[in-house]
Amino acid sequence: MFQGIINFDTAEPVDTSAIQDVLFDRGMHWSCGRSGIVDLVAAHKWFNLAAMKGRADALAMRREVAEMMSEVEVAAAQRAARAWLTTH
Repeated sequence: MFQGIINFDTAEPVDTSAIQDVLFDRGMHWSCGRSGIVDLVAAHKWFNLAAMKGRADALAMRREVAEMMSEVEVAAAQRAARAWLTTH
């Protein structure tokens, strides 16, 4: 929990590209197994979301991950991305 003080006079806005970078990083996290677990469904979901937010290289990563997945897994990833969009 944050327990500091925010100085609104000197605060800077978050760069508009930041969200796509965060989404892309989540895709890399799950596609590379940074936590010790590779989850291609989660990776596809995050790359899909990053691509939707304008991150061009996420398209290639999503395609690469999809080549290793079954149609059922791709469908699950797409459902997960849609679910995320409805809550965020």
